[in-house]
Amino acid sequence: MDDRQLLRYSRHILLPDFDLAGQEALLAGSVLLVGAGGLGSPAALYLAASGIGQMTIADGDTVELSNLQRQIIHQTRSIGQNKAESACREASDLNPDIRITSIARHLTGTELEDQVARHDVVVDASDNFATRHAINRASVSCKKPLVSGAALRTSGLLTTFDQRLPDSPCYSCLFPESADDPEVDRCSESGVFSPLTGMIGTLQAAEAIKLITGWGESLHGRLIRFDIRSAGWNELRLKRDPACPVCSAS
Repeated sequence: MDDRQLLRYSRHILLPDFDLAGQEALLAGSVLLVGAGGLGSPAALYLAASGIGQMTIADGDTVELSNLQRQIIHQTRSIGQNKAESACREASDLNPDIRITSIARHLTGTELEDQVARHDVVVDASDNFATRHAINRASVSCKKPLVSGAALRTSGLLTTFDQRLPDSPCYSCLFPESADDPEVDRCSESGVFSPLTGMIGTLQAAEAIKLITGWGESLHGRLIRFDIRSAGWNELRLKRDPACPVCSAS
């Protein structure tokens, strides 16, 4: 790190159990962020500000006026632009020293698995079950830690699946994939309280940083639920499903 970086990241370095080694590990780390919406916006900003060495942001959607209530990385001038490209530009402006790449399409199939394999941690900030299950399968296949978050109406969920650990469950253990899954509610149909997405997305960034640096204790094996209307937190313990078709064989 040069003098300018030491100053930029000085508040991290001052933390006794994070210090210089933690910041250097973060600068050497990489994150694949899938989704640049309500959750991906704060996650991208805090990962960039904290000094993640390399971040790839993937999203095939375009910015709409209704997004701006919660997708804080985008500006009014960004309406009509691809979300990944808009997020990449804003995060790069925040911290021009890090490498940020945009993928202006929805990742699927072998391209998704290739991108997962290239990064240290995957942050799932998507908004539908099909994408979450696809990301989960790729993370299990590549044995990459996955930080999963969701927010709808007034309730948010957050957990980490770490396939580097032998007892780790996966997303499919928690929400089994089924051909007859019902249609999933989305913000466009059910609404979402704006600051809730900021809270969950910020916690996703924190989980990714902890996984890369080894600092603190991750949410591996635990799921937290927060209801912002009542300001109530709940924690559930998660176990691997021995019959899970995705992770049991691994």
